[in-house]
Amino acid sequence: MPLVPASVDFRRCRLLGLIGSAALAAGGTTAGALPIRDVLSPSAAGAALGLVGVYFGVVLLIAAWALLGREIRGPEPPAPRSLLLVLALWAAPLVVAPPLFSRDVYSYLAQGAMVDAHIDVYAYGPARLGGPLVSEVAPIWRHTGAPYGPVFLSLAKVTADLTRTEVSAGVLGMRFVALLGVALMAAALPRLARHCGTDPSAALWLGALNPLVLLHLVAGAHNDAVMLGLLGVGLVAASGRWHLLGAVLVTLAALVKAPAALGLLAVVALRARGRTGRHRVLRAALTTAAAALTTTVVATAVAGTGYGWIGALKTPVSPQNWALTSVLGRVTGDLLHHAGSDLAPLAAPAWHGIGIAATLVAVLVIWLRRPRHAPVYAVGLSLAAIAVLGPAIRPWYVLWGLFLIAAAAPSSSVRRRVAAVSGVLALAALPSGGPVDTQQLALAVSGGALAVVVLWQVHQSTRQPAGLPGPREPEPSV
Repeated sequence: MPLVPASVDFRRCRLLGLIGSAALAAGGTTAGALPIRDVLSPSAAGAALGLVGVYFGVVLLIAAWALLGREIRGPEPPAPRSLLLVLALWAAPLVVAPPLFSRDVYSYLAQGAMVDAHIDVYAYGPARLGGPLVSEVAPIWRHTGAPYGPVFLSLAKVTADLTRTEVSAGVLGMRFVALLGVALMAAALPRLARHCGTDPSAALWLGALNPLVLLHLVAGAHNDAVMLGLLGVGLVAASGRWHLLGAVLVTLAALVKAPAALGLLAVVALRARGRTGRHRVLRAALTTAAAALTTTVVATAVAGTGYGWIGALKTPVSPQNWALTSVLGRVTGDLLHHAGSDLAPLAAPAWHGIGIAATLVAVLVIWLRRPRHAPVYAVGLSLAAIAVLGPAIRPWYVLWGLFLIAAAAPSSSVRRRVAAVSGVLALAALPSGGPVDTQQLALAVSGGALAVVVLWQVHQSTRQPAGLPGPREPEPSV
Protein backbone atom coordinates (compact mmCIF):
# COMPACT_ATOMS: atom_id res chain seq x y z
CA MET A 1 0.00 0.00 0.00
CA PRO A 2 1.75 3.24 -1.13
CA LEU A 3 2.38 5.99 1.35
CA VAL A 4 1.64 9.63 0.65
CA PRO A 5 3.94 12.06 2.50
CA ALA A 6 2.39 15.00 4.24
CA SER A 7 3.08 18.38 2.69
CA VAL A 8 6.02 20.33 4.05
CA ASP A 9 4.75 23.08 6.31
CA PHE A 10 6.48 26.45 6.45
CA ARG A 11 5.93 26.78 10.19
CA ARG A 12 7.38 23.32 10.75
CA CYS A 13 10.50 24.36 8.85
CA ARG A 14 10.89 27.44 11.03
CA LEU A 15 10.46 25.43 14.22
CA LEU A 16 12.83 22.67 13.12
CA GLY A 17 15.53 25.20 12.24
CA LEU A 18 15.08 27.00 15.55
CA ILE A 19 15.45 23.72 17.47
CA GLY A 20 18.59 22.93 15.48
CA SER A 21 20.06 26.37 16.09
CA ALA A 22 19.26 26.20 19.81
CA ALA A 23 20.84 22.73 20.13
CA LEU A 24 23.89 24.00 18.28
CA ALA A 25 24.23 26.99 20.61
CA ALA A 26 23.70 24.85 23.72
CA GLY A 27 26.30 22.32 22.63
CA GLY A 28 28.74 25.13 21.92
CA THR A 29 28.76 26.17 25.58
CA THR A 30 31.00 23.18 26.33
CA ALA A 31 32.39 22.21 22.90
CA GLY A 32 32.81 25.55 21.13
CA ALA A 33 35.88 27.73 20.62
CA LEU A 34 35.76 28.82 24.26
CA PRO A 35 38.15 31.14 26.09
CA ILE A 36 41.15 29.17 27.32
CA ARG A 37 40.02 29.30 30.93
CA ASP A 38 36.73 27.59 30.01
CA VAL A 39 38.03 24.92 27.62
CA LEU A 40 37.25 21.37 28.73
CA SER A 41 39.35 18.34 27.98
CA PRO A 42 38.04 16.59 24.82
CA SER A 43 37.56 13.46 26.93
CA ALA A 44 35.43 15.26 29.53
CA ALA A 45 31.77 14.25 29.63
CA GLY A 46 30.60 17.83 29.14
CA ALA A 47 32.74 18.34 26.05
CA ALA A 48 31.59 15.03 24.57
CA LEU A 49 27.93 15.81 25.19
CA GLY A 50 28.38 19.28 23.74
CA LEU A 51 29.96 17.92 20.57
CA VAL A 52 27.07 15.48 20.11
CA GLY A 53 24.63 18.36 20.67
CA VAL A 54 26.37 20.59 18.14
CA TYR A 55 26.17 18.05 15.34
CA PHE A 56 22.65 17.09 16.32
CA GLY A 57 21.75 20.75 15.85
CA VAL A 58 23.72 21.16 12.61
CA VAL A 59 21.93 18.24 10.95
CA LEU A 60 18.52 19.55 12.08
CA LEU A 61 19.41 22.97 10.73
CA ILE A 62 20.49 21.54 7.37
CA ALA A 63 17.27 19.50 7.19
CA ALA A 64 15.13 22.56 7.98
CA TRP A 65 16.94 24.55 5.32
CA ALA A 66 16.46 21.81 2.73
CA LEU A 67 12.75 21.53 3.54
CA LEU A 68 12.43 25.29 3.30
CA GLY A 69 13.97 25.04 -0.16
CA ARG A 70 11.13 22.70 -1.15
CA GLU A 71 8.64 25.28 0.08
CA ILE A 72 10.30 27.96 -2.05
CA ARG A 73 9.99 25.75 -5.14
CA GLY A 74 6.35 25.01 -4.29
CA PRO A 75 3.18 26.62 -5.65
CA GLU A 76 2.98 29.19 -2.83
CA PRO A 77 6.56 30.16 -1.94
CA PRO A 78 7.14 32.36 1.12
CA ALA A 79 7.80 36.03 0.45
CA PRO A 80 11.26 37.55 1.04
CA ARG A 81 10.00 39.31 4.18
CA SER A 82 8.95 35.97 5.69
CA LEU A 83 12.37 34.52 4.91
CA LEU A 84 14.09 37.45 6.60
CA LEU A 85 12.09 36.71 9.73
CA VAL A 86 13.19 33.06 9.52
CA LEU A 87 16.81 34.22 9.24
CA ALA A 88 16.43 36.33 12.38
CA LEU A 89 14.73 33.45 14.21
CA TRP A 90 17.40 30.89 13.33
CA ALA A 91 20.25 33.29 14.07
CA ALA A 92 18.94 34.42 17.47
CA PRO A 93 20.31 31.50 19.58
CA LEU A 94 23.70 31.79 17.89
CA VAL A 95 24.06 35.47 18.72
CA VAL A 96 24.57 34.68 22.41
CA ALA A 97 26.50 31.44 21.87
CA PRO A 98 30.27 31.24 22.33
CA PRO A 99 32.41 31.37 19.17
CA LEU A 100 31.96 28.25 17.07
CA PHE A 101 34.05 26.43 14.44
CA SER A 102 37.00 28.84 14.60
CA ARG A 103 39.09 30.94 16.98
CA ASP A 104 39.57 33.71 14.41
CA VAL A 105 37.35 36.12 16.34
CA TYR A 106 40.02 36.28 19.07
CA SER A 107 42.60 37.17 16.40
CA TYR A 108 40.34 39.99 15.18
CA LEU A 109 40.03 41.38 18.69
CA ALA A 110 43.78 41.16 19.30
CA GLN A 111 44.54 42.87 15.99
CA GLY A 112 42.10 45.65 16.84
CA ALA A 113 43.84 46.12 20.19
CA MET A 114 47.20 46.28 18.39
CA VAL A 115 45.95 49.06 16.10
CA ASP A 116 44.62 50.89 19.15
CA ALA A 117 48.06 50.53 20.78
CA HIS A 118 49.79 51.83 17.62
CA ILE A 119 51.54 48.51 16.95
CA ASP A 120 52.14 47.69 13.28
CA VAL A 121 49.63 44.90 12.82
CA TYR A 122 51.16 43.93 9.46
CA ALA A 123 54.72 43.61 10.71
CA TYR A 124 53.94 41.78 13.96
CA GLY A 125 51.56 39.10 15.17
CA PRO A 126 49.32 39.34 18.25
CA ALA A 127 52.16 38.00 20.41
CA ARG A 128 53.66 41.50 20.20
CA LEU A 129 50.63 42.84 22.06
CA GLY A 130 51.18 40.74 25.17
CA GLY A 131 48.58 40.24 27.88
CA PRO A 132 45.89 37.61 28.40
CA LEU A 133 44.21 38.18 25.03
CA VAL A 134 47.16 36.67 23.19
CA SER A 135 46.61 33.25 24.74
CA GLU A 136 43.14 33.14 23.12
CA VAL A 137 44.61 33.39 19.62
CA ALA A 138 45.34 30.11 17.83
CA PRO A 139 49.09 29.40 18.18
CA ILE A 140 49.74 29.38 14.43
CA TRP A 141 48.55 33.01 14.11
CA ARG A 142 50.19 34.51 17.19
CA HIS A 143 53.32 35.52 15.28
CA THR A 144 51.64 36.23 11.93
CA GLY A 145 50.74 39.67 10.59
CA ALA A 146 47.13 40.49 9.74
CA PRO A 147 46.06 39.86 6.11
CA TYR A 148 43.09 42.22 6.43
CA GLY A 149 42.59 45.69 5.06
CA PRO A 150 42.30 48.99 6.95
CA VAL A 151 38.49 49.08 6.90
CA PHE A 152 38.14 45.90 8.91
CA LEU A 153 41.02 46.77 11.22
CA SER A 154 39.31 50.07 12.00
CA LEU A 155 36.14 48.20 12.97
CA ALA A 156 38.20 45.80 15.10
CA LYS A 157 39.98 48.75 16.73
CA VAL A 158 36.70 50.42 17.67
CA THR A 159 35.39 47.15 19.07
CA ALA A 160 38.53 46.51 21.11
CA ASP A 161 38.46 50.06 22.43
CA LEU A 162 34.78 50.00 23.41
CA THR A 163 35.05 46.61 25.13
CA ARG A 164 38.50 47.37 26.64
CA THR A 165 39.67 44.04 25.14
CA GLU A 166 37.61 42.11 27.70
CA VAL A 167 37.22 38.74 25.99
CA SER A 168 33.50 38.03 26.39
CA ALA A 169 32.42 41.58 25.58
CA GLY A 170 34.89 41.73 22.71
CA VAL A 171 33.52 38.55 21.17
CA LEU A 172 29.98 39.95 21.33
CA GLY A 173 31.22 43.19 19.78
CA MET A 174 32.89 41.40 16.87
CA ARG A 175 29.79 39.28 16.41
CA PHE A 176 27.71 42.46 16.21
CA VAL A 177 30.02 43.66 13.43
CA ALA A 178 29.50 40.35 11.61
CA LEU A 179 25.73 40.63 12.08
CA LEU A 180 25.79 44.04 10.41
CA GLY A 181 27.50 42.37 7.46
CA VAL A 182 24.89 39.60 7.35
CA ALA A 183 22.14 42.24 7.45
CA LEU A 184 23.69 43.99 4.45
CA MET A 185 23.89 40.65 2.64
CA ALA A 186 20.22 39.93 3.31
CA ALA A 187 19.23 43.42 2.18
CA ALA A 188 21.25 43.20 -1.04
CA LEU A 189 20.25 39.71 -2.20
CA PRO A 190 16.61 40.35 -3.23
CA ARG A 191 17.58 43.53 -5.07
CA LEU A 192 20.45 41.84 -6.90
CA ALA A 193 18.16 38.94 -7.78
CA ARG A 194 15.55 41.26 -9.31
CA HIS A 195 18.25 43.03 -11.29
CA CYS A 196 19.56 39.67 -12.55
CA GLY A 197 16.07 38.40 -13.37
CA THR A 198 16.04 35.65 -10.74
CA ASP A 199 13.74 34.77 -7.84
CA PRO A 200 14.43 36.95 -4.74
CA SER A 201 13.13 34.26 -2.37
CA ALA A 202 15.40 31.62 -3.89
CA ALA A 203 18.33 34.04 -3.63
CA LEU A 204 17.66 34.68 0.06
CA TRP A 205 17.27 30.97 0.75
CA LEU A 206 20.60 30.04 -0.81
CA GLY A 207 22.64 33.15 -0.01
CA ALA A 208 21.45 34.23 3.46
CA LEU A 209 19.63 31.31 5.12
CA ASN A 210 22.41 28.95 4.07
CA PRO A 211 23.78 26.93 7.02
CA LEU A 212 27.28 28.16 6.19
CA VAL A 213 26.13 31.73 6.84
CA LEU A 214 24.61 30.81 10.19
CA LEU A 215 27.48 28.58 11.32
CA HIS A 216 30.44 30.66 10.21
CA LEU A 217 29.34 34.26 9.72
CA VAL A 218 26.95 34.44 12.70
CA ALA A 219 28.26 31.81 15.13
CA GLY A 220 31.87 32.15 13.94
CA ALA A 221 31.70 35.97 13.57
CA HIS A 222 33.96 35.93 10.51
CA ASN A 223 34.81 39.20 8.83
CA ASP A 224 33.78 37.67 5.48
CA ALA A 225 30.28 38.85 6.43
CA VAL A 226 31.39 42.49 6.29
CA MET A 227 33.21 41.93 3.01
CA LEU A 228 30.20 40.27 1.38
CA GLY A 229 27.72 42.79 2.79
CA LEU A 230 29.65 45.75 1.38
CA LEU A 231 30.22 43.91 -1.91
CA GLY A 232 26.51 43.16 -2.21
CA VAL A 233 25.26 46.70 -1.56
CA GLY A 234 28.01 48.05 -3.82
CA LEU A 235 26.80 45.90 -6.72
CA VAL A 236 23.21 46.93 -5.98
CA ALA A 237 24.25 50.57 -6.27
CA ALA A 238 26.21 49.91 -9.46
CA SER A 239 23.25 48.04 -10.94
CA GLY A 240 21.24 51.25 -10.70
CA ARG A 241 22.56 54.68 -11.55
CA TRP A 242 24.97 54.97 -8.62
CA HIS A 243 28.08 53.61 -10.29
CA LEU A 244 30.57 55.76 -8.36
CA LEU A 245 28.95 54.84 -5.06
CA GLY A 246 29.09 51.21 -6.16
CA ALA A 247 32.81 51.53 -6.86
CA VAL A 248 33.38 53.09 -3.43
CA LEU A 249 31.45 50.38 -1.58
CA VAL A 250 33.10 47.53 -3.49
CA THR A 251 36.51 49.06 -2.73
CA LEU A 252 35.61 49.24 0.95
CA ALA A 253 34.73 45.53 0.73
CA ALA A 254 38.16 44.85 -0.76
CA LEU A 255 39.71 46.81 2.10
CA VAL A 256 38.18 44.23 4.42
CA LYS A 257 39.41 41.22 2.43
CA ALA A 258 41.17 41.57 -0.91
CA PRO A 259 39.19 39.06 -3.08
CA ALA A 260 36.22 41.46 -3.16
CA ALA A 261 38.25 43.68 -5.53
CA LEU A 262 36.98 41.45 -8.36
CA GLY A 263 33.64 43.20 -7.88
CA LEU A 264 35.15 46.26 -9.56
CA LEU A 265 35.06 44.34 -12.85
CA ALA A 266 31.29 44.10 -12.48
CA VAL A 267 31.08 47.82 -11.68
CA VAL A 268 32.91 48.59 -14.93
CA ALA A 269 30.71 46.20 -16.91
CA LEU A 270 27.53 47.65 -15.40
CA ARG A 271 28.63 51.22 -16.04
CA ALA A 272 29.51 50.44 -19.67
CA ARG A 273 26.33 48.44 -20.30
CA GLY A 274 24.27 49.63 -23.24
CA ARG A 275 27.11 51.80 -24.52
CA THR A 276 29.02 51.16 -27.70
CA GLY A 277 32.60 51.95 -28.49
CA ARG A 278 35.81 51.05 -26.76
CA HIS A 279 36.33 54.56 -25.49
CA ARG A 280 33.16 54.28 -23.40
CA VAL A 281 34.35 51.07 -21.79
CA LEU A 282 37.74 52.68 -21.19
CA ARG A 283 36.05 55.70 -19.63
CA ALA A 284 34.06 53.43 -17.32
CA ALA A 285 37.24 51.59 -16.33
CA LEU A 286 39.17 54.81 -15.64
CA THR A 287 36.32 56.34 -13.63
CA THR A 288 35.96 53.18 -11.54
CA ALA A 289 39.73 52.94 -11.00
CA ALA A 290 39.89 56.57 -9.90
CA ALA A 291 37.06 56.06 -7.41
CA ALA A 292 38.72 52.90 -6.08
CA LEU A 293 42.11 54.56 -5.73
CA THR A 294 40.68 57.60 -3.97
CA THR A 295 38.68 55.39 -1.59
CA THR A 296 41.77 53.33 -0.79
CA VAL A 297 43.92 56.38 -0.03
CA VAL A 298 41.25 58.03 2.14
CA ALA A 299 40.32 54.84 4.04
CA THR A 300 43.97 54.02 4.71
CA ALA A 301 44.70 57.53 5.92
CA VAL A 302 41.70 57.50 8.26
CA ALA A 303 42.61 54.06 9.63
CA GLY A 304 46.26 55.01 10.07
CA THR A 305 47.41 51.44 9.41
CA GLY A 306 49.48 52.08 6.29
CA TYR A 307 49.71 49.86 3.22
CA GLY A 308 51.35 46.88 4.86
CA TRP A 309 48.26 44.80 4.11
CA ILE A 310 49.46 44.43 0.50
CA GLY A 311 52.56 42.54 1.60
CA ALA A 312 50.61 40.73 4.31
CA LEU A 313 48.55 39.00 1.62
CA LYS A 314 51.41 36.49 1.54
CA THR A 315 50.41 35.29 5.02
CA PRO A 316 51.39 31.59 5.20
CA VAL A 317 48.71 28.91 5.14
CA SER A 318 48.30 26.50 8.02
CA PRO A 319 49.99 23.09 7.68
CA GLN A 320 46.61 21.34 8.07
CA ASN A 321 45.04 23.30 5.22
CA TRP A 322 43.05 21.03 2.92
CA ALA A 323 42.92 23.27 -0.14
CA LEU A 324 43.42 21.31 -3.37
CA THR A 325 46.83 22.79 -4.19
CA SER A 326 48.05 22.45 -0.60
CA VAL A 327 47.02 18.78 -0.47
CA LEU A 328 48.74 18.11 -3.79
CA GLY A 329 51.80 19.95 -2.53
CA ARG A 330 52.00 17.83 0.63
CA VAL A 331 51.48 14.58 -1.27
CA THR A 332 54.07 15.49 -3.91
CA GLY A 333 56.52 16.63 -1.24
CA ASP A 334 56.15 13.35 0.68
CA LEU A 335 56.71 11.32 -2.49
CA LEU A 336 59.82 13.32 -3.38
CA HIS A 337 61.09 13.05 0.19
CA HIS A 338 60.72 9.26 0.19
CA ALA A 339 62.45 9.17 -3.17
CA GLY A 340 65.40 11.05 -1.67
CA SER A 341 64.94 14.11 -3.87
CA ASP A 342 66.14 17.54 -2.80
CA LEU A 343 63.12 19.05 -4.55
CA ALA A 344 60.67 18.05 -1.80
CA PRO A 345 60.61 21.53 -0.13
CA LEU A 346 59.68 23.07 -3.48
CA ALA A 347 56.60 20.92 -4.02
CA ALA A 348 54.12 23.04 -2.05
CA PRO A 349 55.25 26.40 -3.49
CA ALA A 350 55.15 24.92 -6.99
CA TRP A 351 51.58 23.67 -6.59
CA HIS A 352 50.53 26.99 -5.09
CA GLY A 353 51.98 28.74 -8.12
CA ILE A 354 50.11 26.37 -10.42
CA GLY A 355 46.91 27.11 -8.47
CA ILE A 356 47.40 30.88 -8.88
CA ALA A 357 48.01 30.45 -12.61
CA ALA A 358 44.93 28.23 -12.92
CA THR A 359 42.87 30.83 -11.04
CA LEU A 360 43.96 33.59 -13.42
CA VAL A 361 43.08 31.42 -16.42
CA ALA A 362 39.70 30.50 -14.92
CA VAL A 363 38.81 34.12 -14.20
CA LEU A 364 39.87 35.15 -17.71
CA VAL A 365 37.75 32.43 -19.30
CA ILE A 366 34.75 33.33 -17.12
CA TRP A 367 34.85 36.97 -18.17
CA LEU A 368 35.51 36.26 -21.84
CA ARG A 369 32.63 33.80 -22.06
CA ARG A 370 30.11 35.53 -19.80
CA PRO A 371 26.91 36.91 -21.33
CA ARG A 372 26.91 40.70 -21.51
CA HIS A 373 24.04 40.84 -19.02
CA ALA A 374 25.64 38.69 -16.32
CA PRO A 375 28.54 40.56 -14.64
CA VAL A 376 27.28 39.74 -11.12
CA TYR A 377 27.25 36.02 -11.95
CA ALA A 378 30.74 36.31 -13.44
CA VAL A 379 32.07 37.82 -10.20
CA GLY A 380 30.45 34.99 -8.23
CA LEU A 381 32.09 32.35 -10.42
CA SER A 382 35.44 34.17 -10.22
CA LEU A 383 35.35 34.30 -6.42
CA ALA A 384 34.42 30.61 -6.34
CA ALA A 385 37.48 29.85 -8.51
CA ILE A 386 39.72 31.79 -6.11
CA ALA A 387 38.35 29.86 -3.13
CA VAL A 388 38.71 26.45 -4.79
CA LEU A 389 42.08 26.92 -6.51
CA GLY A 390 43.78 29.15 -3.94
CA PRO A 391 46.43 27.96 -1.47
CA ALA A 392 44.06 28.09 1.52
CA ILE A 393 40.42 27.22 1.96
CA ARG A 394 37.95 27.14 4.81
CA PRO A 395 34.25 26.22 4.61
CA TRP A 396 33.21 29.87 4.84
CA TYR A 397 35.42 30.83 1.85
CA VAL A 398 32.85 29.11 -0.34
CA LEU A 399 30.45 31.90 0.59
CA TRP A 400 32.52 34.37 -1.44
CA GLY A 401 31.18 33.02 -4.69
CA LEU A 402 28.02 31.41 -3.37
CA PHE A 403 26.60 34.76 -2.22
CA LEU A 404 26.55 36.20 -5.74
CA ILE A 405 25.72 32.91 -7.44
CA ALA A 406 22.62 32.79 -5.21
CA ALA A 407 21.49 36.12 -6.63
CA ALA A 408 22.43 35.58 -10.27
CA ALA A 409 22.47 31.84 -11.04
CA PRO A 410 20.79 31.35 -14.43
CA SER A 411 19.08 28.07 -13.52
CA SER A 412 17.71 26.16 -10.55
CA SER A 413 20.07 23.27 -11.31
CA VAL A 414 23.05 25.50 -10.49
CA ARG A 415 21.43 26.41 -7.17
CA ARG A 416 20.80 22.77 -6.34
CA ARG A 417 24.45 21.86 -6.93
CA VAL A 418 25.68 24.77 -4.86
CA ALA A 419 23.19 23.90 -2.11
CA ALA A 420 24.46 20.31 -2.03
CA VAL A 421 28.04 21.52 -1.60
CA SER A 422 26.90 23.86 1.17
CA GLY A 423 25.19 21.05 3.07
CA VAL A 424 28.33 18.91 2.96
CA LEU A 425 30.68 21.73 3.98
CA ALA A 426 28.43 22.62 6.91
CA LEU A 427 29.62 19.37 8.49
CA ALA A 428 33.31 19.93 7.74
CA ALA A 429 34.60 21.66 10.90
CA LEU A 430 34.66 20.95 14.61
CA PRO A 431 32.95 23.51 16.87
CA SER A 432 36.20 24.06 18.76
CA GLY A 433 37.98 25.11 15.58
CA GLY A 434 40.70 22.54 16.23
CA PRO A 435 41.91 19.54 14.24
CA VAL A 436 39.79 16.40 14.08
CA ASP A 437 40.73 13.24 15.96
CA THR A 438 39.08 9.82 15.93
CA GLN A 439 37.19 10.27 19.18
CA GLN A 440 35.76 13.65 18.19
CA LEU A 441 34.81 12.35 14.75
CA ALA A 442 32.91 9.47 16.35
CA LEU A 443 31.03 11.84 18.65
CA ALA A 444 30.19 14.16 15.76
CA VAL A 445 28.88 11.26 13.67
CA SER A 446 26.84 10.08 16.66
CA GLY A 447 25.21 13.49 17.03
CA GLY A 448 24.39 13.63 13.33
CA ALA A 449 23.05 10.09 13.34
CA LEU A 450 20.83 10.88 16.32
CA ALA A 451 19.38 13.82 14.41
CA VAL A 452 18.72 11.61 11.38
CA VAL A 453 16.86 9.09 13.57
CA VAL A 454 14.74 11.87 15.09
CA LEU A 455 13.97 13.31 11.66
CA TRP A 456 12.99 9.87 10.37
CA GLN A 457 10.64 9.27 13.29
CA VAL A 458 9.01 12.66 12.82
CA HIS A 459 8.69 12.01 9.11
CA GLN A 460 7.06 8.63 9.72
CA SER A 461 4.59 10.13 12.16
CA THR A 462 3.38 12.60 9.55
CA ARG A 463 2.68 9.98 6.87
CA GLN A 464 -0.53 8.02 6.45
CA PRO A 465 -1.32 5.11 4.16
CA ALA A 466 -2.91 6.22 0.90
CA GLY A 467 -6.49 5.11 0.41
CA LEU A 468 -7.31 4.74 4.10
CA PRO A 469 -10.18 6.85 5.32
CA GLY A 470 -9.29 9.79 7.48
CA PRO A 471 -11.10 10.79 10.65
CA ARG A 472 -14.84 10.64 10.23
CA GLU A 473 -16.51 14.01 10.16
CA PRO A 474 -19.18 14.39 12.89
CA GLU A 475 -22.70 14.43 11.58
CA PRO A 476 -24.47 17.76 12.05
CA SER A 477 -26.96 17.79 14.86
CA VAL A 478 -30.61 18.36 14.03
